[in-house]
Amino acid sequence: MFGTNGIREVVGQKLTVRFVTDLASAVAYVHPGPGPAVVGTDARTSSPALGRVVSGALSMAGLKVLEIGVLPTPAIQYNVKALRATFGLIVTASHNPPEFNGLKGIAPDGLEFTKETERAVEAAYAGGKFLAQPYDRIGEIGQDTQGASRYVEGILSRVSGDAIRKRKLRVVLDCSNGASVVTSPMLLARLGARYVTLNANPDGTFPGHNSEPTEDNLQGLVQYVRTAGADFGVAHDGDADRAVFVDERGVYVPGEKILTLLARETIKLNGGGTVVTPVTSSDAVAEVIAPYGGKVHFTRVGSPVVSRAMQEQKGAFGGEENGGLIFADHQLARDGAMSLARVMDVLVSSGRTLSQLVADLPPYHLVKRKVRCPIALREKVLAEIPALMDRGNASEVSTLDGVKVRTPEGWVLVRPSGTEPIYRIFAESRDRKTAEGIAEKMAKGVESLVASMEGAA
Repeated sequence: MFGTNGIREVVGQKLTVRFVTDLASAVAYVHPGPGPAVVGTDARTSSPALGRVVSGALSMAGLKVLEIGVLPTPAIQYNVKALRATFGLIVTASHNPPEFNGLKGIAPDGLEFTKETERAVEAAYAGGKFLAQPYDRIGEIGQDTQGASRYVEGILSRVSGDAIRKRKLRVVLDCSNGASVVTSPMLLARLGARYVTLNANPDGTFPGHNSEPTEDNLQGLVQYVRTAGADFGVAHDGDADRAVFVDERGVYVPGEKILTLLARETIKLNGGGTVVTPVTSSDAVAEVIAPYGGKVHFTRVGSPVVSRAMQEQKGAFGGEENGGLIFADHQLARDGAMSLARVMDVLVSSGRTLSQLVADLPPYHLVKRKVRCPIALREKVLAEIPALMDRGNASEVSTLDGVKVRTPEGWVLVRPSGTEPIYRIFAESRDRKTAEGIAEKMAKGVESLVASMEGAA
């Protein structure tokens, strides 16, 4: 039921009122503490209704419930810890298309549920182990309206606010019709930015563009930055745990570049330390932090995996190449607004433009592709992936997550998505055409595998 980042299903198919009721009841069975249990949502069309279903189920199980409203996922995580909650449940499907929604569980420390907790919830759900309380033990349902300001104050305490305010940066913010509408404009105002917003009305149909902040989806932001003469542009995904940037020239900056830049700045200021990141990340990360005493710890893909590894490794910084970054001095969660504030901090402290900072990074090119694959065929396809790869010329082969092969030309990774019925392909080289060639060859190979298996079925 739980993928790499919570449960995500199509509304009205598997994601029904019955499913959500039973799942929330299973969570209450695993976490029967007195509460409060924090319930928050993103801005999808089905989120208000599903949020009420979750609150009702937890209340009927005897827990005190605190509804925190529409907020970014990292803001809800921050509040779960700040409010000393027993746990949190977030109704969100992150960047998935509008027909999806889902549930994400948050532990008392603000981190996402461990795999052990997820397995316990799945077992309780499968076994129908739900708490049923009599009328006089039903939990209260209350509201907390301070979640946004509490979260923004936490971010402001971690950056050089006075210096940023003096600079009066010009920013174009694309909220992607998602939950960042509640918090990121507030953050920019508090940091003295001169900003304009795009797609700043919460709308679960995502009329501005699809909620994943890819280059194709952010062409409106690119054009507006060029027209407005802004210092930079930034876009969040639907639940705002990611931030993707456009430089002052109106050039889209890939997520791995910002990951590399902020890894270097964090380790430099920290005087060393560990950066935790998945096997999908660029080789540039290790290269830029090494001179400052930094080292990289690689994990499987998924922000919960990275967060837990940061906790275990005492990592100073972490994140993924998709714009989801984690700052240990703030909270162990991907945080789009914190990423926005830290980029502003670096621009002000360096006195340089975003394009200049990115130009200083090692010239690696990371190319990504997607290939459709029914979930029923996922494992069969994975078993055949090694045969597609140039293993004879490999200097390193890793099966930590999918299959990753490194050759003198670069590396390629093929892994099944934990949130969508697709395979993801990553290829990196110092030469863009080489990386694109490796990625295209692998994508065609996986497409052929899927087609042949579907034909046989």
